[in-house]
Amino acid sequence: MRLDQTDPPQAGDVVAHDGVCVLPLFPRRAPVAGYTTLDAALADGFRITEIDDAGDVGRLRVTNPTTAAVLLYDGQGVVGAKQDRILDVTVLVAPGSTVTVPVSCVEQGRWRHSTPAFAAAGHTSHPELRRRKAERLSERMSPGAAQHEVWAAVAQKSERLGVRSPTAAQSDVFADRAPDLDRLAARFPAQAGQCGMVLGLAGAPVCVDLLSRPDAFAALYPILLRGYLMDAIEHLGGAATTADALEGFLAAVTAADVRPGPAVGLGRDLRLAGPGVVGSGLALDDEVLQLSAYAVAVT
Repeated sequence: MRLDQTDPPQAGDVVAHDGVCVLPLFPRRAPVAGYTTLDAALADGFRITEIDDAGDVGRLRVTNPTTAAVLLYDGQGVVGAKQDRILDVTVLVAPGSTVTVPVSCVEQGRWRHSTPAFAAAGHTSHPELRRRKAERLSERMSPGAAQHEVWAAVAQKSERLGVRSPTAAQSDVFADRAPDLDRLAARFPAQAGQCGMVLGLAGAPVCVDLLSRPDAFAALYPILLRGYLMDAIEHLGGAATTADALEGFLAAVTAADVRPGPAVGLGRDLRLAGPGVVGSGLALDDEVLQLSAYAVAVT
């Protein structure tokens, strides 16, 4: 299976500011599958909790009492309960179902309940962390397989930015740099009909995120952008990434080999690998619902 056989997205015009470059992507065909996002579902009774009173660092329970399928996005953060986590994979949770999802901890110094259930964080993890997690999970896909890499990425980002968190929490890094992120985010407004984007920093492509539904992407855009900009603040003033380079990376992603496998919820899990590319996604029937891919060094 290759993604360039499934109507890859159309690129728009690069938006650039202070060395940060974002290439917006637009769908070539109308989406088929319907789903909603975590923030909307939480308002309707969707719940994410520890799997039991003892808890498990690498797994959480999600309960969907609504009539809509709910998309949980790879790298999306949830805060509260015994410790903050991020989703290891994208999961489509069927209406009226309860599933156990694989996660990684992004708050190493706490293991006690702060709230009974989780709330949605206002960000995804930054692309560097998500890439390192994806590389580990491409070697072994199991709960906790990327945990030490994720903790290292959080700690190294905190140290580079001079953020001191009492529980080594990723959310404290985002809170500390919120003014910088707010200022940068104003330079990159979402565009009507957009379904994805490619990030470029320091003259090179970094990652791509893509959804089948523009309405779902519009809901997720602020948290994805905030993750992007957390990496961008370390590269401000760097060389601009050309449209050709960003589109070339997108072409490499769509041409990568795709290995389908069983998904946690609905659909099929996708694992991407190709020259300079690692990533993952989710497909339902013949439709790619979600895709995240990262540029890696060619060996």
